[in-house]
Amino acid sequence: MRLEAVFPGLADTRYERTSDPDELYNCIACAAGDNEIWWWPGPEDEAFWPQSIPRVATLAAFDVLFASLGYVRCPDETVEPGVEEIALFADPDNSPTHAARQLPSGKWTSKLGQKQDIEHELHALAGDVYGRVVRIYRRPAPG
Repeated sequence: MRLEAVFPGLADTRYERTSDPDELYNCIACAAGDNEIWWWPGPEDEAFWPQSIPRVATLAAFDVLFASLGYVRCPDETVEPGVEEIALFADPDNSPTHAARQLPSGKWTSKLGQKQDIEHELHALAGDVYGRVVRIYRRPAPG
C-alpha cells in the first residue's frame, strides 16, 4: 500500500524513504537513537522499556522516558542549531502512538512501525493512524 494512502498528509509534501523495512526496532527506539531493539511499555518479553519507568502507554510515562534521555518539554518544533528534538504523537484519547526525531535540516525522521524509515515534514503524519503531535521534547545535540 502506498504511504500516501495511510498518511494522506504526505501527498502534499516532500518525503523520502531512508531505509528498508526492519522489524527489529520501532519509532520510539529510533527517536531514542536505538535501531537494534523494539521500545514500548508493553510486556517485558515483547519489548524493551527502562525498568525505572512505569510500563504504561501514557503521556506521563513517555515524559519520564524522554527526560531519562536528557530531553525536556518545549513549546514548539522550531529548528535550533545544536538542539535535537523529538515529537510525540497521540490518539484522541491521548495515548502515545508514534515518535519522530528532528534532523539538523528541520525535517523529521520516523520509523513507521515494522516498515521503513522516512524523512518527512512533521505534521504530514498526523491523522487517523498516529493522531496528532502532543509533545515536543528537546536536548542539546550529541557531539
